[in-house]
Order: sequence, then structure tokens, then C-alpha cells
Amino acid sequence: RISEPRRGVSPSETLREHVSEAERLESEEEIKEKEEEKKEIKRLLSQNTDELTNLLRGLNGEYIPPAPGGDLLRDGAGVLPTGRNIHALDPYRMPSPAAYERGREIAQKIIAQSLTESNAYPETVAVMLWGLDAIKTKGESLGILLELVGAEPVKEGTGRIVRYELKPLSEVGHPRIDVLANLSGIFRDSFVNIIELLDDLFLRAALADEPEENNFIKKHALALKARGVKNASARLFSNPSGDFGSLVNDRVTDSNWESGDELGDTWKSRNVFSYGRQDKGQARPEILMQLLQSTSKIVQEIDSVEYGLTDIQEYYANTGGLKKAAEKQSGQKVEASFVESFSKDTTPRSLDDLLRIEYRTKLINPKWAEAMSNQGSGGVYEISQRMTALIGWGGTADFTDNWVYEKAADTYALDAQMADKLRQANPEAFRNIIGRMLEASGRGFWQPSQDKLNKLRGLYDLTDEELEGVN
Repeated sequence: RISEPRRGVSPSETLREHVSEAERLESEEEIKEKEEEKKEIKRLLSQNTDELTNLLRGLNGEYIPPAPGGDLLRDGAGVLPTGRNIHALDPYRMPSPAAYERGREIAQKIIAQSLTESNAYPETVAVMLWGLDAIKTKGESLGILLELVGAEPVKEGTGRIVRYELKPLSEVGHPRIDVLANLSGIFRDSFVNIIELLDDLFLRAALADEPEENNFIKKHALALKARGVKNASARLFSNPSGDFGSLVNDRVTDSNWESGDELGDTWKSRNVFSYGRQDKGQARPEILMQLLQSTSKIVQEIDSVEYGLTDIQEYYANTGGLKKAAEKQSGQKVEASFVESFSKDTTPRSLDDLLRIEYRTKLINPKWAEAMSNQGSGGVYEISQRMTALIGWGGTADFTDNWVYEKAADTYALDAQMADKLRQANPEAFRNIIGRMLEASGRGFWQPSQDKLNKLRGLYDLTDEELEGVN
């Protein structure tokens, strides 16, 4: 209740004072809640010994308490303690209402970015549908796809989603954007019901009584039909049935490639298989080629603060591989945008910007380097993996910032104390670190001085001889 204004104080000033006091009290309440949550997380973390306890219970055929899986930063204390029998979610309730709304917001920002960059709507956007990020976010990537297409979930009385319904164009606010949905193997095998609902959605969008200029799905499907292509509304592509991975990372790991286009072709050959109500892994190259040719944007969620684009091989092998395949097919630059699902911020960030942030905060961060070097063999392996991923991004996304290689060489190879520490802890991983630097120079990704190059070659030969047992 707002009291009467004090003498000499205007009503507006009195109101501001009350608002300020209310904000202060609210802030104090938030601090108390955070402190309580902090104590609860600390208490639950102390129970993480349940992992071993419940492993033994499981081996003895005993009961293990169930719990929802999730991410501590995103989902809070409810995911603790670890060691319980985790379950994911009901696939018939994806996306959740919150995930759908957040996905819509992301998609609208993707469309707005395209309008700013090219003054035109994107005709096709590639959406990465990965199983674990769908589980962690309860379907945010589906929310992105549905907003692009201009659709919404329809539920039955029990709350289960039975259909993705096309919204009237007047309510959508933009043309129906075509989507190349790239499914991970886990998503493909775990969410068959969602795949069938999406397949039905794309068919209805292709048949909708709407002008082609407002429905790019219909526009592209009609063009495919005119060429005699069957199932022209197929939009869900993945690896061969029962198989996993693009194999792009295998080629990068083995240095078995000459150009980025080869890596794009490898991705394409592994993701030409269509899934839906009828298709269960049928190869549909004509449709994939059409979608790649019209793709101008790729969007993906990063679902965990633990692993980013530079930490594991799967990001460049899949998202990077798709990017290179689309660029080869269209002859144009294709932008990749990423959203950190563990953050409140839904702003899509460009691939190059995120890579630069990650390399500054991890690979060439002195504190990170020191921490990894103190982890023994495993730490050297982690550094080695990131050097391989750096080559992978160079091949698939043309990311060749010279300063990253310069700093990496200075940190891990040309610092004699650090180099000796890493070589002693894990000589094979250290050889790979140096080998990737030499490979980057050979491929033209990095232009080191001749002196640096000679030192790196000497280090590689020394480590190689030690591994081969040569005195």
C-alpha cells in the first residue's frame, strides 16, 4: 500500500521511493533464495558417492531410486545427487510449452538476422536435431523448427502431443521457411513418434493451398515433383539405418583428405537417408541436393557448458560437414548460428565468433593449459583432441585464424618446460599436438616462421623416435 506523500515531496517522488523499496526487498529475497539453493546443491553434491553405491546395487539386482536427467546449470538442484536411475522425458510431450516458446524466439531471431544480412527471408534453414540436446532442453530445437515452418503442437486431453498443426499464414508473420532437418543417430532412434509427426507436417505444408512465395516448402516440393522425384516433402535426413556418424571426423583424425569439399561430400554420402512415416532410411539424394542448394542458414543448440564446439569432434564432423556440403551445392557462403541452451540469452551467435571465444577461453588460455598439463595423460589427450578439432574446423568451415595456431605453438610446443611435461605424460597425444601444427602449416591454415617450423619438426622427430624406441 502506498502511503500519502510527505509534505514537500511530490507524489511521483513518493512512488519512486516505494518502488525502490519494493525492488530492494525483492532483491534481498532473491539473494536468500540463491543462498538456500547454494546450500542445497552443496549438500546434494556431498551425496555423489551414490554412484558407486548404486552401481553395486544394480549389479546385485537391487532397487535404484529413479530421477530425471538434466544439466545442473539449466535444471538446478533437482538433477542431484548423481548415481540414480535417470529417465529422460515423455517423447509424446515434446516440445514442452517452455521449450516451444523459447524455440519460437530463437527462430524469429534467426529470421530477423537473415532479413538484416540479405534483406530477404531464408528459403531453407538447416536445423540440427540431436538427441541429447532435445532431451536436456525438452525439445527447444523442435520449437525452432515449428516456428520456421509456422506450426504449433496440438495436444489431446491427457496432454500428449498428437499433431503439429499449421497455423494460418496471417498468424505466422513470415513465409513458411523450408527446413533441412538433420537427425543425429540418437534422435533418429529415440524419437520415432516425433519423426512421424514432423513428416506429416511437411507433407501438409507441401500440399497447403497457399501461394509459393509465402510457402517455400510447397515451392521446393513442386519443383521436385516436376522432375519426377518421389516423396518430395521428405525433410528428415540422417545416417544409414542402424549406423551412426558422418565419418568426417574419421577422415580428419586420419588426415585422409585433400580439400574441404571432400569432407562435405563425405557428410553428404552419410546423410542422404530419409526418415518418416514411410521412409525408414531410403536414400533420397535428389531431395537432399535441392535442400542443400537452397540452404542459407544452419542453426544448432549447444546444450552443455561442459562441451563446446572446440571440445569434441562431433560438431565439426556434423554441423561443419553440412555447412561445407551446402556451400559446395549452392556456391555461396552458408552461415552457421548457435544458441547456448544453458543460458537465458537466446541470441544466435555466428560460428566464427564462438570459435574465437572458445579458443581464447580454453586452448590458448594459460590457466586452462596449466590445469590440463597437471592432469597427466588425460589432460594431454584433451589438448590433443582440441588440436584435431581445430584442423577439422579449418577443413569444414575455413576457420584458419593464424593467431590461434601461433598461441597454441607458443604454449604447448615452444615452451620447453611445458613441452617436456606433456611429452613425458602422454607422448602419443603430444606427437599428435605437434603433428596437427605441422599439418596446419602444410595445408596453408597457418603461416609460421621457418624457425618455428624447424623447432616443431625437431620436436615431432624426437617424440616419434622415443615412441619407436630409437635411441
